[in-house]
Amino acid sequence: MGEEHYLELCESPVQFEHASSVNNVFFDEANKQVFAVRSGGATGVVVKGPDDKSSVAFRMDDKGEVKCIKFSIGNKILAVQRTSKSVDLINFIPDYPHTEFTQECKTKNANVLGFCWTNWNEIVFITDQGIEFYQVFPDKRSLKLLKSQNINVNWYQYCPETAVILLSTTVQGNVLQPFAFRSGTMSKMSKFEIELPVVPKPAKLSLSERDIAMATIYGQLYVMYLKHHSRTANSPSAEVVLYHLPRDGVCKKSHVLKLNTTGKFALNIVDNLVVVHHQSSQTSLIFDINLKEPDSAVNTHQPVLPARSIHPYRIPLSGPAVVPSQPPVPCQLYSSSWSVFQPDIIISASEGYLWYLQVKLPPTVNLLQDKGKLMDFLLRRRDCKMVILSVCSQILEGGEKGSLPIVATVFDKLNQVYKDYLEAEQCYTLAMESGPSRGSAAQKRPVRTQAVIDQSDMYTHVLSTFTEKKAISHKFVIAVLMEYIRSLNQFQITVQHYLYELVIKTLVQHNLFYMLHQFLQYHVLSDSKPLACLLLSLESTYPPAHQLSLDMLKRLSTANDEIVEVLLSKQQVLGALRFIRSVGGHDNVSARKFLDAARQTGDQMLFYTVFRSFQQRNQRLRGSPSFNPGEHCEEHVAHFKQLFGEQALMKPSTV
Repeated sequence: MGEEHYLELCESPVQFEHASSVNNVFFDEANKQVFAVRSGGATGVVVKGPDDKSSVAFRMDDKGEVKCIKFSIGNKILAVQRTSKSVDLINFIPDYPHTEFTQECKTKNANVLGFCWTNWNEIVFITDQGIEFYQVFPDKRSLKLLKSQNINVNWYQYCPETAVILLSTTVQGNVLQPFAFRSGTMSKMSKFEIELPVVPKPAKLSLSERDIAMATIYGQLYVMYLKHHSRTANSPSAEVVLYHLPRDGVCKKSHVLKLNTTGKFALNIVDNLVVVHHQSSQTSLIFDINLKEPDSAVNTHQPVLPARSIHPYRIPLSGPAVVPSQPPVPCQLYSSSWSVFQPDIIISASEGYLWYLQVKLPPTVNLLQDKGKLMDFLLRRRDCKMVILSVCSQILEGGEKGSLPIVATVFDKLNQVYKDYLEAEQCYTLAMESGPSRGSAAQKRPVRTQAVIDQSDMYTHVLSTFTEKKAISHKFVIAVLMEYIRSLNQFQITVQHYLYELVIKTLVQHNLFYMLHQFLQYHVLSDSKPLACLLLSLESTYPPAHQLSLDMLKRLSTANDEIVEVLLSKQQVLGALRFIRSVGGHDNVSARKFLDAARQTGDQMLFYTVFRSFQQRNQRLRGSPSFNPGEHCEEHVAHFKQLFGEQALMKPSTV
């Protein structure tokens, strides 16, 4: 059963002192820090973050109950809210005064609902009557109001990734007003309305903070609305409605996730997947908004995989060293004491744990039957490479029954991503060579994600081992290799010679020489020097390979030297001489190389013919049959004299 859990809690959670009557626990979504505040801070505040740098411990004076506590980015300034009228600030910058200073909200009769740090020295107060954006001067221990906006506020949410604050306005709370922050500026984005299932009469607050979450999915900001079923609707099940919130332009309803059940839900985003936790069934569902459903203005999505529980988790019990360690206790998953934060955080304040939620890809492979859809799903995940390669091996080793169309689909999906990356890389290289373009931002080097599966990945992890499988018919093996080559050609990706070598070796292994001949004749296998050399090496098992190799080298036209070398190595000296004449290279070749080869054959008449041929060349080029000293042919001249006499050396000849 463990194989089916595709969600898990991280192995090493952030541990903190659990909530109790003397210890209050706060979480800051921006810095991902947990604050354990004991007796108002007087007996200590312990801050635990994702790493050691963000973890710190200190004391502060107990000036009343802490409502909210957060560090600015980099733990530079601490802000603490104790009353509904003001926020206290403390410098944590070395060499700055450590004394507290206070900022009251500007709007009269307003109550501070909370605050958000948008930069290390910029803070936003959210009140029930609007927002106030301040710059903090830690050296002067003062704040300057940069901008404010009056608006009726029920509650707010903050997305630290995009520095966007969302305010719930109007009596029902379903008109949302976003504000964006960027280095000292605050800009009002276009407001939008969440469609409520039932409009209450008389009007009252109907959209609560719990029903809304903000998160970035595939690089875009979405407002997610947990729409619980309405009693009048035909479909009593709940759904999550996603509103796409662009920086400029109108916020539009763009996706609906069908939960097919009712009850209490919570949302996380993990690896661009929307994870919906369902408390009563103690299971979670995952949705991928980029998996295309039949097109409509609003994409409706069903869960990608069947509902599953998070993988069981055991909490190790720590006790005094003398006590033998007790076995770890199972953690109660989906507990009512869990708090879920964006994007991927689950906190149990009662147990003192903060976990990051993770997606495990291997179990998804057997849960998603449609292999094309599985590939689309895997290609968008972070750590996908080895899982994708294992799926490819699995499909291929599953054998032939109608699987070739599936194989083709999978190869095309992989090569589409590969091609997109190669093109992006090429554009980047060209941009770099032509120098920084005016007016446009410096082009970023494309990131090679794990979804880029190139030919060497495919060759090393899938194809080379697949061709060695004895149980699979060679016809299917060759069909698969040719399918991969077809797919690469379709995307105009240059096929690496080692793939052709794999095809040829497989054909030779099964004595399929007629097929090899056809593949070469019809240029299914592209010409290359390494391939020609491989063909040459096959001559002993398949004699026509020699001629096929020469034909290929001729077609390459840049391989004349190789052809000459090949012919000479086969002692076909006259053939080499004829070839070099046919391509007009006779005047420049080394006479010594040919004379060496002719002499090695032991055929005196062949040596005579070749010697005379080069004498004739010398006569034509220099008006004398003799060789230049630079040609180092003295020993061959002496050999000729020895065989045919001095007079024969001087006699003009025709070849």
